[in-house]
Amino acid sequence: MKKSQHMAEMLEKEHTKASPFQSTIKAETGNNVVAPHANNCSIGRDFNTTVNIYPVNPRPFGRREICADDLQETQRQHKFKLKMKYQNISEGCARRGKSVLLSSVYTKLCITESDSGKINDEHEVWQNQATSRAEASQETWISINKIFKQLPHQQKFIRTVLTKGIAGIGKTVSVQKFILNWVEGKANQDVSFIFLFSFRELSAITMKELSLMDLVCSFYPEIQYVKLEAYKVLFIFDGLDEYQCPLKFFSKRCASITDCEPLGVLLSNLIERNLLPSALLWITSRPAAANDIPPEFVDQVTEIRGFNDHQKEEYFKKKFRKKENLANRIIAHVKSSRSLHIMCHIPVFCWISAAVFEQMLTEDDEEIPSTLTQMYSRFLLIQINIKNKKYHGDIERNITKVLKRDKDVVMKLAEFAFQQLEKGRIMFCKDDFSECGVDVFNTALYSVFCTEIFKEDVAFIEEKFYCFVHLTIQEYLAALHVFHLFVGKKMDSLFFFFKVKPRALHGLHKCAVDKALEYEDGRFDLFLRFLLGMSLDTNQQLLKDLLPSVISSSESIKKTTQYIIKVLKKRALSPERCINLLHCLVELNDHSLLEEIQKSKDTGSTKLTETQCTALSYVLTMPGEVIDIFDLQRWKVSEEGLRRLAPVIKYSRKAWLENCHLTVKSCETVASILQSANSHLTELNLSHNDLGDLGLEKLCVGLKSPNCKLESLDLSFNKLNASGMKLLSDVLIGPHCKLQSLDLSNNDLEDSGVNVLCQALSNHQCKLKTLRLSDCRICEEGFSSLASALRSNPTYLEQLDLHNNRPGGPGVINALKDNSLNLKDFIIDSVEELRSNLQEFVFEPMLDPNTANKYLSITQKNRKVTRKRKREEYPNHSERFYRCNQVLCGEGLTAICYWEAEWSGTAVYIGMAYRGICRNGALDAMRLGDNDKSWSLFCSAERFSAHHNKTSSDIPIPQSRSCRVGVYLDWAAGTLSFYSVSSDTLTHLYTFHSTFSEPLYPAFRLLSPNTSCFLCHLK
Repeated sequence: MKKSQHMAEMLEKEHTKASPFQSTIKAETGNNVVAPHANNCSIGRDFNTTVNIYPVNPRPFGRREICADDLQETQRQHKFKLKMKYQNISEGCARRGKSVLLSSVYTKLCITESDSGKINDEHEVWQNQATSRAEASQETWISINKIFKQLPHQQKFIRTVLTKGIAGIGKTVSVQKFILNWVEGKANQDVSFIFLFSFRELSAITMKELSLMDLVCSFYPEIQYVKLEAYKVLFIFDGLDEYQCPLKFFSKRCASITDCEPLGVLLSNLIERNLLPSALLWITSRPAAANDIPPEFVDQVTEIRGFNDHQKEEYFKKKFRKKENLANRIIAHVKSSRSLHIMCHIPVFCWISAAVFEQMLTEDDEEIPSTLTQMYSRFLLIQINIKNKKYHGDIERNITKVLKRDKDVVMKLAEFAFQQLEKGRIMFCKDDFSECGVDVFNTALYSVFCTEIFKEDVAFIEEKFYCFVHLTIQEYLAALHVFHLFVGKKMDSLFFFFKVKPRALHGLHKCAVDKALEYEDGRFDLFLRFLLGMSLDTNQQLLKDLLPSVISSSESIKKTTQYIIKVLKKRALSPERCINLLHCLVELNDHSLLEEIQKSKDTGSTKLTETQCTALSYVLTMPGEVIDIFDLQRWKVSEEGLRRLAPVIKYSRKAWLENCHLTVKSCETVASILQSANSHLTELNLSHNDLGDLGLEKLCVGLKSPNCKLESLDLSFNKLNASGMKLLSDVLIGPHCKLQSLDLSNNDLEDSGVNVLCQALSNHQCKLKTLRLSDCRICEEGFSSLASALRSNPTYLEQLDLHNNRPGGPGVINALKDNSLNLKDFIIDSVEELRSNLQEFVFEPMLDPNTANKYLSITQKNRKVTRKRKREEYPNHSERFYRCNQVLCGEGLTAICYWEAEWSGTAVYIGMAYRGICRNGALDAMRLGDNDKSWSLFCSAERFSAHHNKTSSDIPIPQSRSCRVGVYLDWAAGTLSFYSVSSDTLTHLYTFHSTFSEPLYPAFRLLSPNTSCFLCHLK
């Protein structure tokens, strides 16, 4: 004991003699030197030093002017610091990932101008799915170096840019690349200084009040003598969604960079342009948090879409640049799975996929993941093995040994993930981990799945923060925790979450489905998918060494799929919740509902529910694909149904919305599609919708958009008049209008409407090539206005259809036939000329008694049919209609023909049909217009409508109220037209367009007794 005391005294004397810290380095000319020395010291453990480089008594910032040489040196130091910090990148997790040069792995991302005014509060995966077709988009990408440059349609100075993007999509990497390009002199050299702040770091600042100069100098002390007002500076604030304190807009005004205020007030005044208004601002955020900034303070909103299909391939090829065959196999497999294909638009998910596929394809594993649950389960095992190699020096091939060694840690981390997900938290501090029993300093495994947000040497920041590498990893681990508790029969601890204690597996699934549907923000959507996916026997086998046991799941999964399908069909769900449940069915290997929807797509149906509209949209919108034609005439949908089908219309080149009963609200939906930067729509048919001028007003908002790409628009049969033409005129002479074809036929424009339209036609800004104005009640004055307008602007219009109007004398017609005009196709048949021309093709059909239903009486030499109350004594015949009150004529037509029929009574169907139309079977197969073998016009005193293949189109009742109908067939051209015929008027009612494959027979269906049809004499 005495010997020990003696040794201690000797050591103490030695330490007293030594000078532990000494330095002879002096700071001169205003420079700082930090040079601690530790000489002659016995240090038996870690030696920590803390250096506060923020001045205790700050200098009066901005009051000292620095000379040009000093400024250049300050800029050099500043750029060197930024280059050292941002030239390298680590994928996934900084502590685990291998750091490489950013320039060697950087893959260009899709950055576009964002659709403005839309609030995004759905789950980010659905936002990613909605934008994953960027490759096929015709929109212009914005270069990362040019986000502060005006776009072609913009006339304003860009001071503040807000860039949106989901987690892991590449916002921070884009910022890093922008800074590196500036540092290396490749772009934006007009900017003197760039200051990057992470909202994660700003959230950790403990000082109650500080000035803007305090903030800047604490992170960038080299610029403490720079007068910021005198130079062009850029502030970048990365990750608004991770800011833990509220911004204080419209509160206390702060205009001086040396005034001290709470950080939220400081940042708000910077964004509001009260503070340092000359500075440029770039803010990045996840979509939901982006709405925290009032739009009036943002000059440009951009969106990072992640990788398009080409960029995904580029990523994998760069990742495996020395393994080309492996890269190609990965690319092929990603393309084969819809879920993986969508998710790989997120760069972080590409990293996850690369890690999984690299091992599995190298080892020729037969069971390659095709669902999200399979992918993440494999990723979990691979990452644990990577940890083993790093900390234990080996790769353990025996999965059982791997998981037994790390099971407790994995499940602790899974419990922590669930707790934080339930609270809606994605950022955590050390205390959060400690509460769950996870030691972030002694647990190596946490670094595989969590990213540490390193503390800078900043006086204001005192704590480290952490987050999972990606939000989906947190959701996967949370699902693993719940499934582990269920298998181990320890559900008591989850009673607060589910409110019940399910005993059967399908009971757990039902509770989880109902829980996920409670949240419109989708916070438990992927959690649900993972939980269901883990229940499959194959995934349980993969995770069996983490679970207390393996349970049989086939019967429960069958009940779960039935419940999900029932929910989809019965409940009114948002589109995002519907799509997630469809994904859940895919995770459970059930494709029955998708197959049902696919069948509906192929055959058509009378009415689609809102859920079916969502499912149809999901089926039709594959990433990277553009639809050629979307024909909505085949279905009847509600306003909400149309909104849910908007993505399909947006990604179609042509959309046929003819006779879809569109409302004013529907017009707003169509307008929003036209305004979308992603829209591919170039041809739109809105005929027979009775939009009226109010509907047209809503539509014109979209037509005026710089993003509108429409080249052809059909607005025939829409009850438009002169006031509507004023709206259209403004569109046609607008700077962004691309319309080349416009159909306004069968609207009561009259001369007043045409006169208004001619104001646009005479303007050289109007570039219409085709204009259709048939049956618009145009008289001599309107014709004169058209001739005058075309003389003023003769360059563009090539086709003009004016048939079935009343031009008056030959003078106005000759004016339009002037050779100085550019018209190549001029249709100007008057009403009288049209009737005269039709006489050339007159055909007088005769009824076939062998086809007549027994309640129909054929008289007047087979020219008249009448519905009777008593049966006629007809002999049995194979051609006879037995269950439907119909009759065909005896001769089929395959040429150009015109015939007329006059009806009386309550209601009739007049049309044409193939001889093979059903005679005795299902009613839909027999009735005229309810199948693909017949076309008909319904006539009554209250309503006219056109029918084909169970699709109907309402038609305005002709003003003449005539009961005489003209039918014009051009079999080769595939047109069948119906006209209302009176003594002095021939009014076009409807034209069917089809490809006829058999002779067509005139046909009639009479709905009630004492109704008749007479085939008119025309010769």
